[in-house]
Amino acid sequence: MFLENTVNHKEQFGWIEVICGSMFSGKTEELIRRLKRAQFAKQRIEIFKPAIDTRYDEEMVVSHDSSQIRSTPVPAAANISILAQGCDVVGIDEAQFFDDEIVKVCNDLANQGIRVIVAGLDMDFKGNPFGPMPALMATAEYVTKVHAVCTRTGNLAHYSFRKTDNDKLVMLGETQEYEPLSRAAYYHAMRKDQDKK
Repeated sequence: MFLENTVNHKEQFGWIEVICGSMFSGKTEELIRRLKRAQFAKQRIEIFKPAIDTRYDEEMVVSHDSSQIRSTPVPAAANISILAQGCDVVGIDEAQFFDDEIVKVCNDLANQGIRVIVAGLDMDFKGNPFGPMPALMATAEYVTKVHAVCTRTGNLAHYSFRKTDNDKLVMLGETQEYEPLSRAAYYHAMRKDQDKK
């Protein structure tokens, strides 16, 4: 999937890996898997998440399948730069909730020789690119797009359909508020919602 060792060892630069997709696609699960492998290899790791994400735990990054790893909640991307000094690997979950500064932070860390692994939603519930994710994907060396399974068709899903009437862009939720849908199912669900209005 990606190279973990550089060929030219004189070049002391890190890189950025982005794991993206819809809700329930396994983004956080994959982030945790990569971080635990680095931990097992005795690399110094640090994990960050937005302070607003308290769905499962105040401090732990927890996936929908209950995998977890200790993290540091931060209110803004700028905090990551300060707290990541001396790390070999930095993990960032729910990157779409960070301010645009996250792109500069990730690039600065990679330029310091740190491997940066970022997970986040690539699209919001309206099907639009979400926050800083497009810029992170553009500057990353490696992008992995993971998919959920559509709850209506059984096909691959890459849309996060919001089942509630809340129009706020940022709304934390689980299966009660969101469901993963394929393109066709999402299109039909959105049309049905528009017809109601």
